[in-house]
Amino acid sequence: MTKTLTIYPAIDMRGGRCVRLLQGDYNQETVYGESPFDMAKSFADLGASWIHMVDLDGAKEGSLVNDSYVLKAAKELAGVSIQIGGGIRSEKQVAHYLENGVARVILGSVAVREPAFAEEMIRKYPGHIAIGLDGKSGKVATDGWLKTSEWSVLDLGKYFADKGAEWFIFTDIANDGMLSGPNVSATAELARVTGKNVIASGGMSRLEDIVSLKEHQAAGIEGVIIGKALYENRFTLTEALTEAEGKA
Repeated sequence: MTKTLTIYPAIDMRGGRCVRLLQGDYNQETVYGESPFDMAKSFADLGASWIHMVDLDGAKEGSLVNDSYVLKAAKELAGVSIQIGGGIRSEKQVAHYLENGVARVILGSVAVREPAFAEEMIRKYPGHIAIGLDGKSGKVATDGWLKTSEWSVLDLGKYFADKGAEWFIFTDIANDGMLSGPNVSATAELARVTGKNVIASGGMSRLEDIVSLKEHQAAGIEGVIIGKALYENRFTLTEALTEAEGKA
C-alpha cells in the first residue's frame, strides 16, 4: 500500500472564532465558526488524526491569545494530535503547550529572528518542534506575513535541517486562501533539500491536489494542511482522508 498522506484540517483562530485570512491579510477575514473547539471536535468526529491550529492574534501580537481552545482540544479529543503555531516566542510558551498534551509546536517568525532559540527547542523537544517556513517570492515572511526576511526558504530549511529539525511546514503565501492549488514543486524541492518531513500548506482546492502531493511523498512530503477548501465545501474531510490513503 502507498503510505497515507497525513491530512491536517486547519483551524485559524482570531478573537476566539474560526476564521480564514486571504493571503494572510488581517483586513480580509472570513468567519467560519464561533467556537474553535467545536470545529476541532467536528474534524475529530470525521476521522482526523491531526488538527492544525493557528493563533492569528498571537502571531500578530507575539503572545498566546487563543491557547485555551488548543489545550481543550488536546485534552478532550481522544486519538487526535494537535499542532499549534502563532505567537510562540519563548520556552515557557513551548512548554505550556507540550506539557498540556499538544503534540507539536510550530516556530515561525522567532526561528528567523532567534535561530539559536529554535535550535535549542529542537534539541530539547526532539520530534515535537516544526519550523514554519512561509514563502513570499522565495523569501521567508514573518510576523503574520507582515514582514519579509533576507533568508530564502531553501536556505533556512537546510540550515535548520542541519541543526536537527525533523519537521517543516511550508506555506506559499501567494497561494494561501486563494483556492488556486498548492505550490507542489516548491514544497517538493524543500523536502529534497532538507531531507526531512515537509507539510504542504496554502491553496488546496481540489482532491486532485492531494494526488499531486502524494506523487512527491518519496521526496519527503508528509502531509497537507487544508483550510478554506473544507470551509467552502470544495470537498469534504472524509473525501480528503479517503484520497490521502491512496491505492495499492
